[in-house]
Amino acid sequence: MRVDARPALVGGGFGWHRFYLHGFGDVWGWAHAIPTALGLWGVDRVLTYGQDDQLSWVLLPFLGVGLVAACLSAIVYALQPPQRWNARHNPTGPADARAGDTNWLTVIAVVLSLMVGATALMAGLAFSFQRYFEYQIEEGLRISQ
Repeated sequence: MRVDARPALVGGGFGWHRFYLHGFGDVWGWAHAIPTALGLWGVDRVLTYGQDDQLSWVLLPFLGVGLVAACLSAIVYALQPPQRWNARHNPTGPADARAGDTNWLTVIAVVLSLMVGATALMAGLAFSFQRYFEYQIEEGLRISQ
C-alpha cells in the first residue's frame, strides 16, 4: 500500500496525510483539520447538552464533511497509477519504485474509505436534518397554541 493511504485513512480528518507529504504549512491540511474539529465540537455539545442543542445541529455535519474529504483523499491516493505517484512524491527515485506499488491492502483501504466516508456523511446529515425538522414542528405547535 502506498505510504500516504494509511495516514489519509486513519488521520485524514485532521489532515495528517497532507501534513505528512507537504508539512504543517499546507493550507489544504488545515482545511481538513478545521471542519473535523468543529464537527467533534458538535459531538461534544450533543453529549453535554443533549440533542436539543441547536448549535450542534450546525456543527455535526462538519465532522461528516471532514471525514468524507479524508476518505476521498485516501481513495484518490490509493488508486493513483504507480508512475504518477512516484513522479509526484518520489521524483528522485525510479518510476517503478516500491513506494508507488499497490497490493491487496490498497483494496481494503479503498473499501474502508468508502464505508467510513458514506457512513459519516449520512449520519451527520440525518441527525442534523431530523433535529431541524423536529424543531420546526415544535415551533409550529407552539405558535398554533
